[in-house]
Amino acid sequence: MTTDHVAFFDTTLRDGEQSPGCSMTTQEKLTMAHALEDLGVDIIEAGFAMASEGDFAAIATITQAVRKPRIASLARAKQEDIEMAARSVQFADRPRIHVFLASSDLHLEYKLKISRQEALDRTAESVRLARSLVDDVEFSPEDATRSERDFLVEMVRVAIEAGATTINMPDTVGYTTPEEYGTMFRDVRERIPAVDAEGIILSSHCHDDLGLAVANSLAAIEAGARQVECTINGIGERAGNAALEEIAAAIYVRSDKYSVSTGIKLDQLYPTSQVLGNIITFRPSPNKAVVGANAFAHESGIHQHGMLANPLCYEIMTPGLVGVSKTNLVLGKHSGRAALRHRLEELGFTLDRDELQHMYYRFVALADRKKNIYDQDLIGILPDEIRARRHMPVAEVN
Repeated sequence: MTTDHVAFFDTTLRDGEQSPGCSMTTQEKLTMAHALEDLGVDIIEAGFAMASEGDFAAIATITQAVRKPRIASLARAKQEDIEMAARSVQFADRPRIHVFLASSDLHLEYKLKISRQEALDRTAESVRLARSLVDDVEFSPEDATRSERDFLVEMVRVAIEAGATTINMPDTVGYTTPEEYGTMFRDVRERIPAVDAEGIILSSHCHDDLGLAVANSLAAIEAGARQVECTINGIGERAGNAALEEIAAAIYVRSDKYSVSTGIKLDQLYPTSQVLGNIITFRPSPNKAVVGANAFAHESGIHQHGMLANPLCYEIMTPGLVGVSKTNLVLGKHSGRAALRHRLEELGFTLDRDELQHMYYRFVALADRKKNIYDQDLIGILPDEIRARRHMPVAEVN
């Protein structure tokens, strides 16, 4: 089966940084950019040059230090924004200017206070200007998923005719559903033959307000999108962006469904997540898919027994695949005898059936009183005759 390449456009340093508590210094952005380069992302959106002197400096610094990915700078559909963006990426080996303009009537009327025709004219002018400054121009009709479809198609057509090489259709406010989002991409491809004929890349950019960002991104890929915009740990405005690690893992694990290739080095997903967590003010939720602290942790006795028999019973990917050191069988009140025996054997204690049963009763009684059970706790509740077999002081156990 032929596979198409899906480019990963990481916007952790731009859209991600706009999330409260996620501001980064130039040096922190550079550290993160190097991690993204090691991860294998295709494009790094390094910032919004017009936003501040700091953003401009960070983009310029990254372009001179990070060479493998394309480096993009965001710009509104304004001359000063576009020219500033061009200056910020002038030292990049493969610079990109990412221009955006709202396409929904809601935004046009209340935010921009311009007509549809004015929006089309501004789209053409801004994309032409950007294309005169760099060869690689991306255009985004902001709030695409709440835009009237005929007008959205016309705006995309105008952007392509003006020289846009990538068209991103964002779900700016996390409003759409997978079925709707996929249909939008199919409509644009069908109604604008130039998309496929001229090799225009269609891109998704999804927010997680309804918890559908990753599902919507995957629906876009199924519908022909060959660039996906996302962030590490899913950070971003409001409820965040589509999480890069979840999309990458889904494409790999469900290769039967998504016959596409990526350049993402999966074993760098967890390390990259950790780099970001060290930079910003918070880490992902413990139950966060792929990179959360509990993503490969099991406490239920039924699950632990299955994991010991065959990890495939309850893990659809190995921890090592995404850079996690190992599965963690957490001992707690939901754990069973199999996990207890396994951990005691790791500590050097082999119990017969009756001894294990007696030890299990002690363990359950302790687990009902104590949330976290440590190795010292297990050794402490072992009967003296069993503990004497190992000749190891409790203090030596970490």
